[in-house]
Amino acid sequence: MSEFTSEFTMGPMLLNLVLWLPIVGVSLVLLAARANDGLSRLIAAGVMTVQFALMTVLYLQFDATAAGLQFATQLPWIAQWGVSYLIGLDGFNILLVLLTAFLGPIVVLGAWTSIKKDVPLFHVMVLLLQFAMMGAFVAQDLFLFYLFWEAMLIPMFLIIGMWGGARRVYATLKFVLYTAFGSILMLAAVIYLVQSMQQTSGVLSFAFADLYQTQLPLSVQTILLGAFALSFAIKVPMVPLHTWLPDAHVEAPTAGSVILAGVLLKMGTYGFMKLGFPLFPDAARAFTPLLTTLAVISIVYGACLALVQTDIKKIIAYSSISHLGYVMLGLLSLELVGIQGAIIQMVSHGLVAAGLFLLVGMIYDRCHTRELAAYGGLARLLPVYSVFFMIFTLASVGLPTTSGFTGEFLALMGAFTAAWPAHLDGNNLPLVLASVAVTGVVLGAMYMLRFALTFLFGAVKAPHHSPEHPLLDLSLREKSILGLLTIAVFALGLFPDGALQKTELAAKSYQSLVTTSRTPAGSAGVTP
Repeated sequence: MSEFTSEFTMGPMLLNLVLWLPIVGVSLVLLAARANDGLSRLIAAGVMTVQFALMTVLYLQFDATAAGLQFATQLPWIAQWGVSYLIGLDGFNILLVLLTAFLGPIVVLGAWTSIKKDVPLFHVMVLLLQFAMMGAFVAQDLFLFYLFWEAMLIPMFLIIGMWGGARRVYATLKFVLYTAFGSILMLAAVIYLVQSMQQTSGVLSFAFADLYQTQLPLSVQTILLGAFALSFAIKVPMVPLHTWLPDAHVEAPTAGSVILAGVLLKMGTYGFMKLGFPLFPDAARAFTPLLTTLAVISIVYGACLALVQTDIKKIIAYSSISHLGYVMLGLLSLELVGIQGAIIQMVSHGLVAAGLFLLVGMIYDRCHTRELAAYGGLARLLPVYSVFFMIFTLASVGLPTTSGFTGEFLALMGAFTAAWPAHLDGNNLPLVLASVAVTGVVLGAMYMLRFALTFLFGAVKAPHHSPEHPLLDLSLREKSILGLLTIAVFALGLFPDGALQKTELAAKSYQSLVTTSRTPAGSAGVTP
């Protein structure tokens, strides 16, 4: 397997602390549960802040010139099954782990006043979910990854089911049925993959680096990729497996929507990048036209649905389907610029969607409705709120200098770079798909600007507002949360070079893994 590289000797200990701190937080919150709700909030916010500070140290110490895992820990766990506790950071996960740590305290602070029922239990669920998401990103053993992948389901189910809206039971059941169905298929594929590796090489291991060496016939790769892809595509979510997402977003509390859009949806695209395509490269290349078509359909279809929504949460939910289509487009291009664009787009969407869902939650707390037609002229009533709203709207449509522009531009550049040689060889499909994907940018501008124009300008209209009882603009806490997200959006948009350097070697590794055939000699393969 890959050699661990790290000269920062405290690194492995810090990474373990980053992973396990939420569990410490769960214990403290449970101990403080009988005191008061405020103490539970303070503990959760404190633990998340320390976690982010430690992760920032690791990010700064991460060596962009070194390939392989850094700050890794490997301990034997279930030796007879070939399972080990193996975690580490690399260019695939470094930005996503940092994003998860960054959004942790923001989620807690964002829910400070909106969650009033069972406050300690809510923060226990948020901390458990943070632990599971972090674990799925840092895991480098497929058994460990699967455990964390499944563990995410329970706290997310309870967050929507206990603190959600009127149709929360329907939304949670739909969410669980979709994700559980995909997970069962992935489990079967994991077992088959590990047994196949043991039979062909005599090695029993769940380590990603070992599994990357497994050779399988194209027919087997196709079946296994299908099982993995179904599970990941549900999480992305790609059309036609997207229908659980709007219901989950609409019924989830604001904190749940922020976690869902900010981090959980990235699990699907990360799964494709880290496991799905590198484990089964011949099948991945064979199905690239189909998957690219589905990605482009997601971009356009998600944007069209966002354009006709009247519920402001649904507008952002459907826009997520569209934005994550660009991530898939970049990954499938197999071009360095496209792959790096996909990683940047994942982070950008996490920041921008989190900001927009927080803004929706803030106005909902004041006016108690999400109907777009109920609002108008908020720029006059809530000027600070409106400034932040416009910043995140423009980042969502990909305005230059924002992170949204960097991610979408690089992903589209990757798609066109890959399409041109195919066009010269007489295959116009990739060029047509890349061109259609550009229309998503135009549609994105249309639905977000329609949203902003209706919401912020025109005649003043807002439920529960009157001259005697005017709506209050953002509090210091709300301004601080949105200010942090704004800084991150512009930092990634104006200075993406640092993030691109951290991910470059991983993107090249992904290219090499997916373009190298691993069908055994004598079986049907695909020419790279």
